[in-house]
Amino acid sequence: MIKGLILVNAYSAMEEARYQAERLQEEFAKRGVNAEIKRNDFFPVSVAKDLSCGLGGYVFCVFLDKDKYVLQGIEKAGIPLFNGYSAIEACDDKMTTYLTLAGNGIDMPLTLPGIFCYNKDAEISERSLEKIEALGYPLVVKKSFGSCGTGVYLVKNREELKTKNRELLCEPHLYQKFVSSSFGRDVRVIVIGRKVFGAILRESDKDFRSNVALGGRVSEYELPEAAKKICEKVATLLGLDYCGIDLLFGESGTFLVCEVNSNAFFGGFERATKKNVAGAYADYILSALRL
Repeated sequence: MIKGLILVNAYSAMEEARYQAERLQEEFAKRGVNAEIKRNDFFPVSVAKDLSCGLGGYVFCVFLDKDKYVLQGIEKAGIPLFNGYSAIEACDDKMTTYLTLAGNGIDMPLTLPGIFCYNKDAEISERSLEKIEALGYPLVVKKSFGSCGTGVYLVKNREELKTKNRELLCEPHLYQKFVSSSFGRDVRVIVIGRKVFGAILRESDKDFRSNVALGGRVSEYELPEAAKKICEKVATLLGLDYCGIDLLFGESGTFLVCEVNSNAFFGGFERATKKNVAGAYADYILSALRL
């Protein structure tokens, strides 16, 4: 029997993370593949004079984590990865995502990278404040690393901006123009093998963020062809085998790419649409491997 690996974060207690791994394992089993689920804390990669990788016998690895060192080591050892190192690295850092997509005709909210600081007692300059405030209030402040809506803040005035800046001063972060026409709603698009698999509308009456993890409601959404082409282009530019792309509703009826998640949870999507994401992803992987 073909043997594959589903590698998960050792310390995640999220139900959606467990669901994702187990659903993939289930669908692989239906296709005659033994896909083992393992935590990533057994040090599968070590480095001395040479690289050592303790994953002998596995034909492929589905990497459901963001530990870039383990990821890079597995890739260097020659084990086919879904997704690969460069794709996950580009998506894990939101600012890197925007920089990678920039210049390719992808509409995104106007974004400024936070100036990283090594002095926790430093004060943001008046010049910097004015530049950020040119985005208009309210504006969005985001940690560059984070998922499920965490580390995303809406600030309404200069005092809130200064407070949030002090909080994030020594962390990678960014500032972004708030798209008011998309308040409390967005579209999550699942892309598999650089092709749109489906989309859901996420809505919230209580928060400007619509993430399912924060209580957002979901329903199936018919994505226009133009938006499908945008999402497929994004996945191609980032080199992603699988991803979730979050689209905002622009003021002129167009869509703006907000974020790209290389390990997007699909439990809410499967429940809302009754579509088999895990099965489609398993089929794609086996096809890519020609198994």
